Formats: sequence, structure tokens, C-alpha cells
Amino acid sequence: MNFRLYNTRTRQKETLQTREPNVLHMYVCGLTPYDSMHIGHARAFIVYDVLRRYLEHRGWRVIHVQNWTDIDDKIIQRANELGISAKEVAEKFIAEAEEDCRDLGLLRPTIMPRVTEHIPDIIKAVQTLIDKGYAYARGGDVYFDVSRYDSEFHDYGLLSGQTRDELIAGARVAPDEDKDDPVDFALWKAAKMNEPFWESPWGRGRPGWHIECSVMSLKYLGAPFDLHGGATDLVFPHHENEIAQSQALTGVKPIVTCWMHAGVLTVGGEKMSKSLGNFVTLRDALKRHGKNALRLLYLSTHYRSPLDYSEERAEGAKAALKRIKTALETLKQRLAMPTGEETEASKARTDELIQLVDESTRLFYEAMDDDLNTAEALGYIFRMVGAALTMGVTVKEPPSASEKVALRLLYERLTNLLGVLGFDVAELEAPERLEDALSEQLLNLLVEVRGQLRHRRIFDLADLIRSKLSELGILLEDTPQGTRWRRAD
Repeated sequence: MNFRLYNTRTRQKETLQTREPNVLHMYVCGLTPYDSMHIGHARAFIVYDVLRRYLEHRGWRVIHVQNWTDIDDKIIQRANELGISAKEVAEKFIAEAEEDCRDLGLLRPTIMPRVTEHIPDIIKAVQTLIDKGYAYARGGDVYFDVSRYDSEFHDYGLLSGQTRDELIAGARVAPDEDKDDPVDFALWKAAKMNEPFWESPWGRGRPGWHIECSVMSLKYLGAPFDLHGGATDLVFPHHENEIAQSQALTGVKPIVTCWMHAGVLTVGGEKMSKSLGNFVTLRDALKRHGKNALRLLYLSTHYRSPLDYSEERAEGAKAALKRIKTALETLKQRLAMPTGEETEASKARTDELIQLVDESTRLFYEAMDDDLNTAEALGYIFRMVGAALTMGVTVKEPPSASEKVALRLLYERLTNLLGVLGFDVAELEAPERLEDALSEQLLNLLVEVRGQLRHRRIFDLADLIRSKLSELGILLEDTPQGTRWRRAD
């Protein structure tokens, strides 16, 4: 197996190198639980879910660490808005996110550490950086000295590919910060009035954002470890600063063998924002489209490429799933037929089908081995789906014994490879209830009719449709991307 991934640090595809044969030590930056999990989070987490599933399918062991940043400025701000404690905010949204991840069909990470459970470890690491001369205390805060670090390691900015001027321009300097250099960053933050705090040698305070991941990744995976994942928007400053802290702490360079980043997700061509009305929670998307459709939507684009989410694309994914369901049902129906006679035509179909299955499977693995190219791999799955659908239309006579062997091979290969990508195969195999399909079509028709009424300014009838649907537990939401319907919670 020659499995290659694009390494952000070296900017090229490389064969995955691990410190133990066929064992991957992987750290993925997790959520800051201050709000509901959204479809952008889901896109990134599915990438690493598929990476893990694929390697485990190929006989590897994956140690998957994914953290919770359960103390942060955003959590504190949300706690003040809701009138509850920061701990209560974190617990509420962690519980919600865990439920959403289960509903999405994500494998649970091996270890899910929380920042607040590692405060002594973080304080010890900050003190070590001060003792080594890589950090300095200033009025209850502690900052990492980037210039001192870079004078020895000469790699600050390598991951993001930014010059010092660009790094300074991108650095965030709060009015109350007293840094020696704009690019220096906080390891420990002095507590403000009414903020959560922990006692430390520098006074009451809490950890900076970046030090948390360094401490937890090193604690559970050691140094160096094999792969660090996250979304592209974490490259700078978060991952750049993680490298500096971790290498200064351990003296190990590079601290991570492969840096893997998932591309950004936009909605309607713009970054998600509640103020723009294009913020889509994962929970809402799951209710509307289901986990298999979302997974298909995400995996149809290469993980490093940007992905623009839309209701139209999600509906397209649902339509593609129906092709898979129909193909599996077609294969089951043909396998249930009485066995027919061996003829020259059946032998030709058998040979052609076996060749197509074997070739598609080989190409599926080649695509997955080439930087986890799920978009191309899905193409080979749909090549087999197409063969099954074509056979269901063009071949009327019962399959011969050898043809049944080929059909069973196609069925097993399809379900196996779909499972490798994390699809819920049992759901795909289940026959679709007629009433569900009709209900969805009728709802979409009512939404379309209401839209036409609004366009013609017949608002009384449009409002009547909305009101009657609401009484039936169906809510309509008018958004910049069009009208959506969802079932009331």
C-alpha cells in the first residue's frame, strides 16, 4: 500500500510515514462549544472520519485524538448573553455536538480531551517555556517569544508560507496586551473581572488558545507524532503557533510528520454568517437531507478544495443516493430470480461485469491512495451503479448461475466500498416507503406553488399555505437561497 497525502508543511504529496508500521497517531482540532455545530464543522470532521475508516479498512490501527476547547473568549461571551456559567455553556453544546456527530455517522475519536481537564499540564508547559527562554511574563499574562524561537528553529511561517511582514499584518494585538513584538502570542491570559480562572505562578488566569492543543497532542501522542488535521483556516495562526510551542518544548523538529487540512465551506459563495442569513446548523441539514446525502455531498469534492453548499446541491446528492438505492434493489431482485440457462449472451455479460467490477475496485483504491481522492473514488462506485441500473432495464431473462456469481460480486463490492467511505449501507439497502417519497414530493410542490403565488403578489393564499403547513408541523423558512421546509422539533 503506497498511501500518499498532501503535506501542507512541504506543499507536496508524500507517502504517509508513521513512527510505527501501520499505526497512525492523529490529532484533529475539535470544536469550541459555544454554539450549535454547523455544516462547515461537519465537512472537516468527515474528512478525518474517512481517512480513519480507509486506513482501518486496509489493516491499520488509528489512534485518533480530538479535543474540546471548553474554555475560550467566545464561551465566556455566550455565557454572559445566556446568564449562565461558562461551564454550563460548554456542557450544553458538547452534548449537542456529540449527538449531532452520532447522527452524522462519525466514528467516535479514540480520546476526546478537554482543556479544563489539563490546566496543570498547561501551566507546567508554560513554565517550561519560560525556563527555556522562549516565553516571558508580563503583568499576569505570559507571551511566547517568536523572535527567540525563530533564531534557533528558523521555521516560523513555514507552514503558512508567510513572510514576517505578512505575519505582523495578520497578528491580533488587543489594546490591553503588552507584547515585546506584534507576532508574539499569549500562552496564559490574566483573568478579567467575573471571568473563570485558575491559580498559576503568574496570578489568576486561563490558557491561551494555542498552548492547549500542543499540550494535549504531546500528552496523548508523544513527539513527534504522525498527522495533525484541521480546517484550512487554522493554518495561521493556530497551527503555526502550535508548531513553535511544541518544538520549543521538546526540541523535536518537525514535531508533526504530516499536516493535513480540509478546505473551507461556503454557503451561496459566501462565508457562513448569521447576519447574512446563510448559517446552516448540522442538525437542521441532517433533518432535511439525512446523513448519507450530506456525506455524499461532502465526498463528491476533494477534501482540499473549497466546497460551496447549497440546497440544490444537497438535493442533487439525495437524487444520486436514490440511484444507489435503486441499483442495490435491482441487484437483489435479479439475484432472487430463478436461475436461468447458460448462454453465450449470459457468459458475455458475466465476463464484462466481472471485468468492470474488478477494474472499478482497483481504480477506487488507486484514487483513495492518491491523497484520499473521494471524488474520483465515488466516480468508480457510480460506474458500478450504472452497470447495475442498465442491466435492470436491458436484461429481461433470468440470470444464469455464473451471472449470479458476478451479480453477487457486484452487490458485495458496492456495499463494501460504500461502507469504507462511511455510508450507512443498511439505510441504503432499506426499501423506501412510498408514503415518505410522496410526502416529500408534495411538500416540495407546495413550496413551489407558494413561491409562484408570492411572485404574483397573491400573498393571502401564500400565507394560507404557510399557516396550514405550520399547523401540520411543517415550518417554512424564507432564506436568500430560497424557501426551505423542515419539521418542527
